[in-house]
Amino acid sequence: MTDTELFLKKFQKELAAGTVSLVLLTVLLRANQPLYGYQIAKQLDGSSEGVIAGKQSALYPVLRNLEAAGLAESDIEPSISGPPRRYYRITELGREVQRTWAESWAATRAFVDRTLVDMTLAEKPA
Repeated sequence: MTDTELFLKKFQKELAAGTVSLVLLTVLLRANQPLYGYQIAKQLDGSSEGVIAGKQSALYPVLRNLEAAGLAESDIEPSISGPPRRYYRITELGREVQRTWAESWAATRAFVDRTLVDMTLAEKPA
């Protein structure tokens, strides 16, 4: 693995650590019913373009942290096709926090995008 690849892997890990909670809250917010972990992971697999793909097991600690913080709730229900499943849903506090995090993310993304565009334009030869 090259140095560049190692730095990219580290960057992706740090970036994911700060955004997975927002993404999970958003999935729960948009759901019209409680979801269990595998359902959440499948939704993300289809839309994450590889950013979160293959990291399904990493979602569970984040879901537990969201629940411990009062941003999500869960119930365990029996399953006819295997072990009982834990279903997650967003709380009212989670809705408020998701909104403020989404606003913060949008501002951060806009700043980073502007900075990257400005730097790209500055590097172009005249």
